[in-house]
Amino acid sequence: MKHSDPTSEAVAEFSNIESIFIRERNCLLLRGDFSPIFTDYYLHLMDIGVRHPESLDSPMKDLLAVLGLHLCARPWAETIAWTANLRAPRVNYFATGSSTNEYLVGRLFTKDIREPDRNFLYSQTTTPGSQARLSTIEVETTDPLRWISHYYDQSEQRPGRAFRLPDDQYALVAAQPDYDEEWFSSLTEETVLKISEQEQIKHLESRRFQFRCGCSLERIAPTLRAWKDKPEELFGEKEVIHLECPRCSKSYCFSRNDLGNHDEKGDSKS
Repeated sequence: MKHSDPTSEAVAEFSNIESIFIRERNCLLLRGDFSPIFTDYYLHLMDIGVRHPESLDSPMKDLLAVLGLHLCARPWAETIAWTANLRAPRVNYFATGSSTNEYLVGRLFTKDIREPDRNFLYSQTTTPGSQARLSTIEVETTDPLRWISHYYDQSEQRPGRAFRLPDDQYALVAAQPDYDEEWFSSLTEETVLKISEQEQIKHLESRRFQFRCGCSLERIAPTLRAWKDKPEELFGEKEVIHLECPRCSKSYCFSRNDLGNHDEKGDSKS
């Protein structure tokens, strides 16, 4: 499988994900080229001075890809966040995204990780004006493509299978009512690649995504409002501390003066 080159000028700005209905099989195919997402992901890691070993980095990319595919199988208004808490390696994978805002973002947590007795995938789905929906799925492997199958079986209550394809392409096939079970079970990377040629299909829509967080000091600072009247507990003898974005791990310098210079909405006072 080819890995994205962060310096390539030929990579598109967005990753486009197609939603395709497979007639007669009664299945939904989601597929996309994630080279733009992976390129921006690596550029982000370079920018913050982080480098992960391949054994941890590859699952992070897989998680971003399968979340993007899953978002395109869901209503536009949903924002979905997944956290995988693993025993070995002891690491947390986090990814979140929104079709409406056209972003995917994620990060690894490798320090101060609580060791669970089993591997778990936590999912939170939010829509405007509604309470967040939470679900917890026990997963047996460290492979995000297997996690999505467990998730579909338990939370979506229909089968779903994800596939890594050549050149940073991924696909998700999600079963619909009265789907062709034998055909679904027999799918391989090769047959998924040939679906457009061998099956009757109908293109439903396309959505596009970038790797983007949108974090800023103004957005993060209000989380420290509880220390406004007791800065010594937060800063100790320091004048400046570093805050890390929980979504992308970018670091921000935060001074004692900053503690009183942000209102509750995260906007700087004039």
